[in-house]
Amino acid sequence: MELSLGLQLFDRSTRRVHLSDVGKDLFPLVDKILLDLGSVLDEAASLKALKKGLVRIAAPQLLSSTVLPEVIAQFQRQYPDIQVQLHDCGVEQVANKVLASEVDFGIGPDRDSSADITATLLFESPFHLVFPPNHPLAQQPRITWQCLQEQSLILLQGQFTKRLSGDLDSTEYGPELNLRPAYLVSFMSTALSMVNSGLGLTVCMPYARPLVDLYGLQMRQLDSPAVYRRFYVYERSARTLSPAAEHFKHALFHFINQHS
Repeated sequence: MELSLGLQLFDRSTRRVHLSDVGKDLFPLVDKILLDLGSVLDEAASLKALKKGLVRIAAPQLLSSTVLPEVIAQFQRQYPDIQVQLHDCGVEQVANKVLASEVDFGIGPDRDSSADITATLLFESPFHLVFPPNHPLAQQPRITWQCLQEQSLILLQGQFTKRLSGDLDSTEYGPELNLRPAYLVSFMSTALSMVNSGLGLTVCMPYARPLVDLYGLQMRQLDSPAVYRRFYVYERSARTLSPAAEHFKHALFHFINQHS
């Protein structure tokens, strides 16, 4: 340090070494640096040991009200000192929150994304039909998309219905499958409530089952053709997750694999 500063910090004799006057002046500053460094090392150790940290996730409203609460509960039983913030939002807002660094990562269906976002497949699920238990379709051994042609449908507005129609058009049954919804709503909880009131049927992903059961409705997979929707974990490219966020992402994939 003396060589670096070009100052004599210690007075030396054959009997002892003690701080010079300059050394005494600089000692409080050096001592503070060492204390700050100690705090940094303690903080880093706590983050690495998952004794401290924050995880921020963005997910659509339906995923946020069905799958994620259980994942968060399991994670916090294992890591009670980690704070988890769930940003429930519209599907189209997930990528924006990731890009703006408002969250560590987002979860959502396949969407056109920029080069600044990395997408990792989380799961793939087929579409299911939701209907009242006394509906005539409940008696059929299998339910196809053709069965919906004469039904009153309640679908989600925006990309949900547009992409679903595009998926159906691309199949061999395309010309026969023309979705004409009687109602377009913003949230699946609204659609389920309308089904419960006898206003029609709706189409959703199987992870909505907790809400479907809550309304006393039935759910069956649609086939001929079987249409699937992929869901991804979205992250900022070239950005390293914190230890807490990385462990939560691992817990999320583990939960999905266990329940798939």
